Amino acid sequence: MCRAAARDGITVLAATPHVRRDYPTTPAQMEQRLEEVRAAAGDVLRLVPGGEIDLAELARPRAELARFALAGNPRYLLVETPYAGWPLDLPDRLFQLRTRGVTPVLAHPERNADVQRRPELLEPIVSGGTLVQVTAAAVDGRLGRAAKGCATTLIERGLAHMIASDGHAPSVRAIGMSSAVAAVGDERLARWLTDDVPRAIVDDERIPPRPVAVRPRRRWFGR
Repeated sequence: MCRAAARDGITVLAATPHVRRDYPTTPAQMEQRLEEVRAAAGDVLRLVPGGEIDLAELARPRAELARFALAGNPRYLLVETPYAGWPLDLPDRLFQLRTRGVTPVLAHPERNADVQRRPELLEPIVSGGTLVQVTAAAVDGRLGRAAKGCATTLIERGLAHMIASDGHAPSVRAIGMSSAVAAVGDERLARWLTDDVPRAIVDDERIPPRPVAVRPRRRWFGR
C-alpha cells in the first residue's frame, strides 16, 4: 500500500485503523503496528499516526483519544460517519469535541444514505467547525453513482475539506488519489482538498481558505 501510494504521488500517509466495537484497537496496538509498518516501508513515504474513531468510542478517556489524534496532532480527531442512519445527537457529539479544543474530521459522510438524500445535514456541522473528509473512490465513481453524486455535491457546496484514499488493503479500495484529483476538475480546488488542508493538519498550521472557483470566461458572439 505504501509503494502504491508513493506511485500515486502521495508523500505523507496517515495510518488510521478503525477504533470501534468490532475493531477494539488500543493506542498501544496502534503505536506498535505503526512502528512495524514504518520499519517495513523504510523511506518510501512518511507515515503519521491516527485512528478512525466510532461515535460510541468518543466516550474514551481524553488522554486515550489524544493518542489517536489525526497525524499525531492533538487538535484533530478522525471520526467515522455511520454507514446507516443519522444519529440525532451527532452534531452535539462533534460540538463536545470542539469545546475541548479538538476539531473533528468527519470521514466519508457521502456513503451515508441519509446524507445522500439530504446533503444539507452537514451544513450545521460544518458551520460549527467540523471538517469533512470524502473518499477518493467516491469522488471518482468507484463506489457507485450515489456516493459519487453526494461527494460531488458536498465539494461543490463547500461542505468537504479533504479527500482521502481510505484504503484498507492492497486489494481493497486502491489508493486512487490521482484519479480523484482529475475528477474534481478544478486544479486549485483539488490541490486544496488533497494537499493544502492535510498539510496544515500535519504541520499544525492554520487551515488555508478554500480557493475561489474560477468560472470560464463567457464569450459573446454577434454580427
